[in-house]
Amino acid sequence: MLDLHGYLPMILEGMILTIEVAILSLLIAVILGFIGALAKLSKFRTARIIATIYTTLIRGIPDLVLMTIIFFGGQIIVNNIGDYMSWEYIDISPFIAGTVTIGFIFGAYMAETFRGGILAVSYGEIEAARAFGMQSWKVFYRITLPLMVRHALPGFGNNWMVLAKTTALVSVIGLQDMVYNANVAGGATRKPFTFFLVVAILFLCITGISDIGLRWANRRFSIGVRRV
Repeated sequence: MLDLHGYLPMILEGMILTIEVAILSLLIAVILGFIGALAKLSKFRTARIIATIYTTLIRGIPDLVLMTIIFFGGQIIVNNIGDYMSWEYIDISPFIAGTVTIGFIFGAYMAETFRGGILAVSYGEIEAARAFGMQSWKVFYRITLPLMVRHALPGFGNNWMVLAKTTALVSVIGLQDMVYNANVAGGATRKPFTFFLVVAILFLCITGISDIGLRWANRRFSIGVRRV
């Protein structure tokens, strides 16, 4: 039995914060990813260029580097603007900075996932819907979107798993998630291995439950699909 010296409630409190960061980051990533995918498939060249620059740059820079750049650089930019506008000093919350940064990073990955899902939809099904007189928005909502979700689910699930683990990076900007709290507890008791082992188990619980949910979603959206 692991002796956590009374630090378990603190670790579990950090776990709740980790889950909150992960879910909110996922929401931001899905929104940015969807916009990015539509932009990359757009008829407008400017939209395609902007989306391509976004996905290329973000996927080419390590997540930890982006986290520190956006957190510290963003704070400097905001307060430089504040000096010009005669605002008081603004201290950006590590929670907000971490959530936005992770969402911004994974929005690039989601954009490619959603783009691939949309391209995988059979053009014949879209043409058939148009032949029935469906308007463009209805074709997208009733035909393209559901089929895109089915094709994109495997990539989406992989992105979510990586995103959930990437939340560990928010500890470097001072957010008291379970990694941060485990580091504090490990330093106080001189037993870092014990506490980081607990964190590893908790992350496995999060990803394990997520995997069950993703398998269910994959079965739900694959109803009627013939398996070879």
